[in-house]
Amino acid sequence: MKPAPYFELKDQNDTVHKLSDYQGQWVVIYFYPKDDTPGCTTEACDFRDARDALAEYGNAVVIGISKDSVASHRKFADKHNLKFTLLSDPSHETIEAYGAWGPKKFMGREFLGIKRNTYIVDPNGNIVKEYQNVTPKTHVGQILKDLKALQTTA
Repeated sequence: MKPAPYFELKDQNDTVHKLSDYQGQWVVIYFYPKDDTPGCTTEACDFRDARDALAEYGNAVVIGISKDSVASHRKFADKHNLKFTLLSDPSHETIEAYGAWGPKKFMGREFLGIKRNTYIVDPNGNIVKEYQNVTPKTHVGQILKDLKALQTTA
């Protein structure tokens, strides 16, 4: 268990969010490469559709973070009716602080980019579960299962 790195970023509505705003709540922070791409849309819509289930587990808050702009996040959220926070990190400082930035391969080419990682942060601000290079289609189900287990042992 380690403290979740601090962040202060703008969301799709140009509102600033800080990690400390969520003190006392369970938080699911997921990092994704790009708004409105197939895998990222699947993952975001699954989080959207799991809203009621997440509410059962300590009213867990979902936060998505990518380096896309506030305007891009707004379009993405509006298009897919996403009712959770999408934070813009164009400098990728927060993305790097969480370890979600690094070498990736696509079509034989290597480049630096956002890794599809997720972190569950407990009400005290500690990372209690980490997922690396997740599969968008099955990821949210695993988070729900783990949140339930974490809260029964907390």
